[in-house]
Amino acid sequence: MSQNAGGATAYRPSAPPEAGNGGREAFSARSVFILAAIGSAVGLGNIWRYPMVAYESGGGAFLIPYLVALTTAAIPLLFLDYALGHKYRGASPLAFKRLRRWLEPFGWVQVLMCFVIATYYAVVLAWALRYFFYAFTTEWGSDTGAFFEGELLEVTEIGALGHFVTPTLIALAGLWILCIGIVAVGVDKGIGLANRVFLPLLILVFGALVVRALFLEGAATGLDAFFTPDWNAIKDPDVWVAAYGQVFFSTSVAIGAMLTYASYLKRRTNLTGSGLVVGFSNASFEVLAGIGVFACLGFLAVQQGVGVEDAAAGGPGLTFVVFPALINEMPFGNVFGVLFFGCLVVAGITSLISLMQVVGAAFGEKFGLAPRTGTLVTGAVMAAVSVFFYARSTALHVLDVTDNWVNNVVLVTAAGLAALAVAFAARALPELARHLNAVSSFKVGRLWMLCVAVITPAVLALATWQSVSTLVSDGYPSGTDDAGNPVYYPSEFVNIFGWGMTAALVVLALLLSVIPWIKEHERARAHELDEHGNDLNDPAGHRSPEYVEGGRA
Repeated sequence: MSQNAGGATAYRPSAPPEAGNGGREAFSARSVFILAAIGSAVGLGNIWRYPMVAYESGGGAFLIPYLVALTTAAIPLLFLDYALGHKYRGASPLAFKRLRRWLEPFGWVQVLMCFVIATYYAVVLAWALRYFFYAFTTEWGSDTGAFFEGELLEVTEIGALGHFVTPTLIALAGLWILCIGIVAVGVDKGIGLANRVFLPLLILVFGALVVRALFLEGAATGLDAFFTPDWNAIKDPDVWVAAYGQVFFSTSVAIGAMLTYASYLKRRTNLTGSGLVVGFSNASFEVLAGIGVFACLGFLAVQQGVGVEDAAAGGPGLTFVVFPALINEMPFGNVFGVLFFGCLVVAGITSLISLMQVVGAAFGEKFGLAPRTGTLVTGAVMAAVSVFFYARSTALHVLDVTDNWVNNVVLVTAAGLAALAVAFAARALPELARHLNAVSSFKVGRLWMLCVAVITPAVLALATWQSVSTLVSDGYPSGTDDAGNPVYYPSEFVNIFGWGMTAALVVLALLLSVIPWIKEHERARAHELDEHGNDLNDPAGHRSPEYVEGGRA
């Protein structure tokens, strides 16, 4: 070990480094990394969350705060994740530790968030898989809402342990086996190959579905509702917070996924160029999803003789209640349904494997496990937790509360604090900017540092304040009664799966940070690049032409 000029620890392996990547697994090409990163970002939330957020936040006018948020928060944080992962050659805990030893807990918070998100994300994916098979015969019938809560979820009362839902259990087990197998094969041959196949397939099929939706009767009505701008909404601070929240949650930043993927890049990879491609590709898919969803909602509204606002719904209701009702009304609707739910399954798999990689890589590095062993062990634990909590008839309640606290409390708070710690306590932004600029086509400077150190933490602090103050004062609603009044989850239920889970993540992150690292000397060395992108820590010579792949092009 040696100390570099910035105070971070540079690591040298005991064995000769693998060409181009310091002894660490690597994506075979920059294009494979980009596909994997887009696959991580594009998931179920893009399809069911963005359209409704945009519709409720000014319609067409929402594109203005959305693009501002994308360029001042999501993309700058993508660059930060890429710089940390690529420079320090590890998953989140190791990367943060190599930057400054006392930053390691921030890395473990990200890993534990991925652990929790993966356990409930998989069950939503299992629901989509079940609907994929139901779509062949439109088995859900005419009352799609009752089918979702009754036949699919077998929902029981809040607070009860409930019973296992056998079809969900089978689908969930199959998905975990598939995803564990993909990740266990390796970064390039497993994750890379899966995204090379699944992502183009997703874009092709989903694009075809959108084109079909545009020719439905009433599609124009739905698109008018989606795109008609309400310029007064831009004056509403809540709309801007919603825009930042949407881009933040939809690009997989600050949860360790992009950081971990970047650690598998070769030395001379165009980091900022890749970040721009990933950020704008994800945004484009969200807009495409909005067009398709609202074209369908316009058709459904016309068929039912109601307004678009009455046909619209967000979250799981959009996917598992509204869309089956739409499929019932469409000519050849079962074909549309099979393709739609197939798209959801594909999008979910690419996101789930990125969450699994974050967890497996982090624990593998910490405890000296081989990559495949780390994947198998952590994957088995995640699968067991997922089955126990989310293959039950109480899954919807537990998922709802856990998801809200992870995303609206833990994630935004940890991301804001991590940005402030890296910027002001560690004073690391200048050295990370130099690392990005050494290999990237798009240069970063003071504006990027301003976004990371000031703008993003300020917006996240406002979002955290709004979420936490509302949860403390009002509680968390589970739905509405017959009169339309909110009904809230019992406080003991929220204290266990909301605040209790939050406290557990923090405590576990601190405990994991004090456990000694095993075989740390065998980790791939950190990259210390000069202004030309040459690696100062490369003992074998740092101008080998094989490193230029994906460099400044």
